[in-house]
Amino acid sequence: MRHTLTSPLPGPSAQPARVLLIGLNYAPEASGIAPYSASMTRGLAQRGHDVRVLTTKPHYPEWAVPEAYRGGAMHELIDGVQVTRLPHYVPNRPTGVRRLISEISFGLRALIAPWGRPDVVVFVSPALFATAVAMLRTRFSRRMHSIVWIQDLYGLGIVETGEHGAGSVVERVITGTEKSVLTTVDAVTVIHDRFAESVVELGVERDRIAVIRNWSHLGPEVPGDREEVRRRLGWGAGEVVALHTGNMGLKQDLGNLISAARLADQQDAQVRFVVMGNGSQRDALQRQAERDGVQRVQFVDAVPGELYLAALRAADVLLVNEAEGLRDMAVPSKLTSYFAAGRPVVAATDERSITASEVRAAGAGVQVAPGRPADLLAAVESIAADQDRSAEYGAHGAAYRARVLSEEGALDAFEVLLNRLRPASRGGSASNHGSHGRGGGRRQRRWATVSS
Repeated sequence: MRHTLTSPLPGPSAQPARVLLIGLNYAPEASGIAPYSASMTRGLAQRGHDVRVLTTKPHYPEWAVPEAYRGGAMHELIDGVQVTRLPHYVPNRPTGVRRLISEISFGLRALIAPWGRPDVVVFVSPALFATAVAMLRTRFSRRMHSIVWIQDLYGLGIVETGEHGAGSVVERVITGTEKSVLTTVDAVTVIHDRFAESVVELGVERDRIAVIRNWSHLGPEVPGDREEVRRRLGWGAGEVVALHTGNMGLKQDLGNLISAARLADQQDAQVRFVVMGNGSQRDALQRQAERDGVQRVQFVDAVPGELYLAALRAADVLLVNEAEGLRDMAVPSKLTSYFAAGRPVVAATDERSITASEVRAAGAGVQVAPGRPADLLAAVESIAADQDRSAEYGAHGAAYRARVLSEEGALDAFEVLLNRLRPASRGGSASNHGSHGRGGGRRQRRWATVSS
């Protein structure tokens, strides 16, 4: 059931709210969506809100639950946030039907789990199908408000990755589900203006969409100079290190990096391609590199959070690699960290993609065509050979991060949105949490776009 939006206020809400976040991924997972969910809930808790989380056992991007988290439901207190972990199906090969079952299994668990009495429920998508199931509980409630926080768009993704064509049965089902979910909730938050355009095309009114950009979630850098970090990671002083971090899945198409490293071998180029992280394609990529005898590629496990920024800064070039055809379905979460590190970026992606537009907007590096390893290698060598240009790109990225991708700005925007969703009859006492008037009436749709 939709609720009436209150009039917009000029700044963050001064009244605490009870917030429940429901999402597949959360800390201690270190890549993808989890760091944003964790830092957002932590930030709201630090600002006095009562924040709780329903999530899964840690499993991404390895798609395996650590021994310490196996068993039934678990409860943790993480940075002032009450976290309930629900067991769900984790496939070792997260493709197609298996991934769908995984999402639905979590959605069913979340649907029947204790929720308390939240003022606002924030559903994180992905996972779309888990959200569709769990939000059945909010559809007929006059008490709870609902937000979907979109990190990736499913309908575009199924087409852009080439898994199914536009108009196929699968695409129609996914797009229909996405439309049903997004047109039912009280508000939709997206991480980029291009996402907002796509959501409008699904039938969501523009004035119900808030653009709240992702931010850099990196903590302080560990002590130690750059050369020391390079030695620790096994990187030679005289070689160019091109580092890709994060998930190793199909949409990253990291075979392109393997091919670029093979070319570097053939040309005796002093370039080392480093692939840091994990994911469904890591084993296959390593087998490919070993089979082809590629020497100038290195696979590295994800480093602890306190070392991640140091690793980024120790590299010469930071890489984003996307499959051909990807344009509007996702904004790589690694970009916020890359910009924060102050190192130049090379993005192998469609020139019309969101990724390319972000790198251009930041002035943080260059874009090359996807699936062209020779172009990728040439761009890495060209930037590494020009220290002035490299430093300029890095400085521009860091400035863009500070100006546009601020955590404080995002938290301010979330608080404004929480305030707008809560009824005017709520009252001003923090002790009145969960005490709402009955919504009803027409939704006031004229409110300014929230942006971070």
